[in-house]
Amino acid sequence: MSVSVFDLFKIGIGPSSSHTVGPMRAAARFAESLAADGHLDRVTRVRAELFGSLGATGHGHGSEPAVLLGLTGEQPETVDTDAAPGRTAEIRETGKLTLAGTHPIAFDADQDLILHRRRSLPFHPNGMTFTARAGEEVVAERTYYSIGGGFVLDDDGSGQPTLAPDPTPIPYPFQTGTELLALCTEHGLSISELALANECARRPQEQVRAGLLRIWAVMRGCVDKGCGTPGVLPGGLRVRRRAAELHRRLADGGEGADPLAAMDWVTLWALAVNEENASGGRVVTAPTNGAAGIIPAVLHYVDRFVPGTDDESIIRFLLVAGALGSIYQQTASISGAEVGCQGEVGTACSMAAGALAEILGGSPEQVENAAEIGMEHHLGLTCDPVGGLVQIPCIERNAVASVKAITAARLALHGDGAHTVSLDKVIKTMMQTGADMKVKYKETARGGLAVNIVEC
Repeated sequence: MSVSVFDLFKIGIGPSSSHTVGPMRAAARFAESLAADGHLDRVTRVRAELFGSLGATGHGHGSEPAVLLGLTGEQPETVDTDAAPGRTAEIRETGKLTLAGTHPIAFDADQDLILHRRRSLPFHPNGMTFTARAGEEVVAERTYYSIGGGFVLDDDGSGQPTLAPDPTPIPYPFQTGTELLALCTEHGLSISELALANECARRPQEQVRAGLLRIWAVMRGCVDKGCGTPGVLPGGLRVRRRAAELHRRLADGGEGADPLAAMDWVTLWALAVNEENASGGRVVTAPTNGAAGIIPAVLHYVDRFVPGTDDESIIRFLLVAGALGSIYQQTASISGAEVGCQGEVGTACSMAAGALAEILGGSPEQVENAAEIGMEHHLGLTCDPVGGLVQIPCIERNAVASVKAITAARLALHGDGAHTVSLDKVIKTMMQTGADMKVKYKETARGGLAVNIVEC
C-alpha cells in the first residue's frame, strides 16, 4: 500500500483526527451507503454506538457532534467550523436530523448516540457501529474503525480490515526507512525528489505543488487565528488561551539579543495551532489533530529563520514529512488509542525533524537519522488527556516536541548519517512499547494526569 502526502495532511476540524475527523467521515460514509443502496427514503431511525477510546473520551474529543454532522452529510474538509456548534445544538433541541442532507428523521441524541465507556470492539479501540431502521426492521448495520489521522476502515468481516490499496503504480514504492534510503542511493535522489516523483504519478505536478501550498496556507491561517484569539478554551477545565498574549509580547519585543527568541516563536506557533484545534477550529491533520501543531510550528521556523526559504522549500519540507509519515502509516500506528501519544506527537516530531534536516542541507541518511532521533526520545509517551479534552497535556506537548524536532535535525546534521539505531528499529520499538502499555494510558482519560488533575 502506498500512502500519498495528501493522505497524511488532511484539512479538517478539531479537536481530534481519530475522535472527530474519523467519526464524522464514518457517519457520512454510512449515510452515503444508505443512499447508494436505495435504503435512505425508508429509514426512520439511526443509532450510533461508539466503543473503546471513542466511548471513553468521545465527549471531550468532540465525537458526538462529529457523528451528528457526519450523518447529515458533512465532511471534515468542508464543514463550517463556526456554524457547527449551533447545528448540533439544533439537532439535540429539535430531535430531528436530516440524514445525508436530504432525508429528515427523528433523532434523540440521548437514546440514539451511545458512548460505551468500557466496551471495545475486537479489532481497534476506536470502533463504531451504525444501525438504520425502517420502523422495527433493521435495513443496514455497519461497523467502522477510526485508526488515527482521520483514516477510517470498514469492517469487512475478516477480523483484520485494511485500507484499500491505492492502485496507482508509483515509480519508487517503499514501506520502510531502509527501502527509502536504498531507492535514494540507487537513483541519486533526495527524499523530496523521490516523494515528488511518486506524487506526480497520482496527479499532475502543478496540482501537487498547488495542493501542498494550499495545506501550507491553511496551516498559516490556523496560526494567525490562534495568535489573534484570546479567552478560554471550551470544556470544564477552563484552560486559558496563551498564544495571543505570547504573540503580543514577542511582536512588541522583537528578536533582540535573546539567542533563544526563535524557540519562543516556535513555541508560540505550536500553541496557536493546538489552541485552535482544542476549540474545534480548522486545522491540518499532521498526521493527527492531537499532534497538529508540530509540523506547522517547525515549518514556520523554516519560513522565518532559515535564509533563502521560498515556496519550493515549503513543498520540499511537506514532501519529506509525508514520505516519513507514510512509513509510520504503513508499518506502525499513528493512533493514540492504540500506542499512546508516542504514535501521535512522536510521529509528528519525527516527520518534522527529518523534513527540517533536508531543508538545512542534510543527506537522505541524515534525514533518516533526524527522524529516528525525533521518535526515539518520545518512546513510552502516554496519552492521558485530562477530562478527555485535547488540552492538557496535549497543547504544551506539541510546543515541546516542536523544539525537540529542531534539536533532532541539528543533531543529525552534526553527524554523517551513520548511527546505531535505525528509523525502522525505533518504529518497531514504538509499536512494541505501545503493545506493552496499559490501556488506561492510551486515550481513555483513566490514567496518568487524567486521574491526578481534578476537572473543574
